[in-house]
Amino acid sequence: MLLVGDIGGTKTLLATFRADAAGLTLVRRESYSSGAHRSLEEIIARYRASLPGEAFEACCFGVAGPIREGRCKVTNLPWEMDEASLAVACGAKRGKLLNDLEAMAYGMLFVQPHKLLSLNAGTTVRGGHCAVIAAGTGLGEAFLTWDGEQYHPMASEGGHTDFGPRNDLEIDLLKFLQARYGSHVSYERILSGAGFHDLFQFLRSTGRYVPTDELLRRLESEEPQPVISELGLSGRDPLCAKTVDLFCEIYGAEAGNLALKCVGLGGVFLGGGIGPRLQAAMTGGAFLRGFCDKGRFSNHMRTLPVRMTLDPETPLLGAANYALRLSLLGA
Repeated sequence: MLLVGDIGGTKTLLATFRADAAGLTLVRRESYSSGAHRSLEEIIARYRASLPGEAFEACCFGVAGPIREGRCKVTNLPWEMDEASLAVACGAKRGKLLNDLEAMAYGMLFVQPHKLLSLNAGTTVRGGHCAVIAAGTGLGEAFLTWDGEQYHPMASEGGHTDFGPRNDLEIDLLKFLQARYGSHVSYERILSGAGFHDLFQFLRSTGRYVPTDELLRRLESEEPQPVISELGLSGRDPLCAKTVDLFCEIYGAEAGNLALKCVGLGGVFLGGGIGPRLQAAMTGGAFLRGFCDKGRFSNHMRTLPVRMTLDPETPLLGAANYALRLSLLGA
């Protein structure tokens, strides 16, 4: 048996998986409010209280925060975690902490095919490295590296690298964001929930797109991001439509940057919550336009497979399969 989790600042998911010759089977899954507990160990104790005597071969947790020497301070929570202590709390022989994007990256290898949306068919090179990018609350980036026998997830802080504008409009966007946030503007300032709204505000400030009466009326009483997405995807508002289109194009450009940096012949995977919500636009051309706009490497980019997970529990799947890998070390 394996005990795994997906640990975020708002929500903590814990699950038990059974491993056998057929693979992994989900036995139990529970969700907890992270802020209502003093530590992950407290949540684990509560989870295990209904499983008296249950023994675990391994435990693995995907965590929203950097991992250093098996320890982590969770982003947006006053929790500090240690692999050895968590293994003891779980009653497991082995324990592992993964950055949340590492867990998501590893999970991409095990997502059911019907839950992966192809954005570019491309040609997968067996054993090629993979790039993983996920726009959501923030922008996460990671890699899957091949050692000749298996893939290893590798975290990065690539979402905080400098935004590189590609044309006059994006240069103006950079200046707009610098006035708001200072000289350093990262890709996360655009490719995130808050960034999506900032992108809308920038385009509105240019005066090139006149908002419709429906948009103005709804913004008075509704959350802006869902309204902008709905009106943009439907084409009912030109300002919203341009916001969605430009977001997808910049998302594609940075995904392409990541693929070039790791020589991603194994392909590119997209996670996070924003892509699936903009699914119609992500498949509409803007994403691939940005992805393939790489000058002398444009033809190369068209050969790379790009897939987006539609399974919101991909990080949990990654943690479960990594725990299985740990358990096999002692087999």
